[in-house]
Amino acid sequence: MSNLPSQPTIAYLAQGKIRLKSGDAPPRSVESVYGNSIREKAIRAQQKHSWKGQGDSSPFAAAWGDKAMQGGEVPLIITSLCASKESGSLIYSLESGSLCALLEVRQLGAEEQRLWNDNNTRIRHVTVSKQTGDMVFSILHQNGTANIGVKRAGRSGYLELTEGDSFDTAPRWKSGDERFITYQSAGVGRNRDGHFLAFGPFTIQQLDTEVGEIATLVEVPGEDCLAPHVAPYGSLYYIQRPYVPHESPGFFSSIKNLLMFPFRLAHAIYNFLNFFSAIFSGRKLSTGGGAKAREMDMKQMMIWGNLVRSQKQGEVEDESADLVPKSWQLMRRSANGETTALASGVLAYDVGADGTVVYTNGNAVFLLHPDGRKQHIVNERMIEQVFLVSA
Repeated sequence: MSNLPSQPTIAYLAQGKIRLKSGDAPPRSVESVYGNSIREKAIRAQQKHSWKGQGDSSPFAAAWGDKAMQGGEVPLIITSLCASKESGSLIYSLESGSLCALLEVRQLGAEEQRLWNDNNTRIRHVTVSKQTGDMVFSILHQNGTANIGVKRAGRSGYLELTEGDSFDTAPRWKSGDERFITYQSAGVGRNRDGHFLAFGPFTIQQLDTEVGEIATLVEVPGEDCLAPHVAPYGSLYYIQRPYVPHESPGFFSSIKNLLMFPFRLAHAIYNFLNFFSAIFSGRKLSTGGGAKAREMDMKQMMIWGNLVRSQKQGEVEDESADLVPKSWQLMRRSANGETTALASGVLAYDVGADGTVVYTNGNAVFLLHPDGRKQHIVNERMIEQVFLVSA
């Protein structure tokens, strides 16, 4: 009989799908019942109004756009995933056109309940308090900023806790003292006209929700510090990677940039609008390219402000090869201030109550056991988030 502990249940988000790995069983997808109902209603509405030509009287046309409706496509994007307060349950956020919703999946996918929906809010990085069931998340704004928001269990609506010209994301409740929220924050760099240029380095902040005070927990010169998680025993986990600054061009580069300015300006405007269209409507401005273009979209994703691209099939023999550089390290700072690098090539992670760490490099999922043993769990392409699910 094996002395190895049983493998925990792991949930992860890969290529827009919720995937669940329980014990030795192969991974399976958890369908979004609410998302499927949205798609079915939209298709029925499109069919009902198709005789009117453009179908502009359909209530779904404004939300998803006439082109999407005519093509029979309804964009559904699962934007974040986390474990719920209840055992065997998950919370996820979904967007479709102007609609954003929070849903809970229970009994490992057997039941689903809609918790909240809104047509004017875009949220990311949802996590749940294990003690109260309160949710904390980041709220994206169209001016390029993001704030920390909280939705209290059993209450409607939400409250924004941070403000200013910053990008505050990836919040988590502090285990053991949930008056505190830890999160990553970066200043927003703008030009003299107020247009977005770049993010500054990410630091790790802690918000005291009772008095509204914010303290810096981790700031490393020349580095981004991301995705903080304070474990029940006091250790602080986070991802550290090199910060890539917005470089000032030299003389010859400036001349070249001046000559190329009209072309680059047009290209930049298009990409800017395309980026925010993808964030806030779930659709890009360009829909050309058919299946091939959609395939390329699935091979790239935005992670912590960086566009991460999947390597072409055949370039790497090992299908579990890191999707992000080795310089993306998972760090642990103990209660006495000692900092240790636990793993490299880490894109996302979660920490269990016993100190077990699950993490992904974007193409595979691994466990780090409290005794230091590393265990490979599964390979899958383009994994964005990963969480441990309580049994």
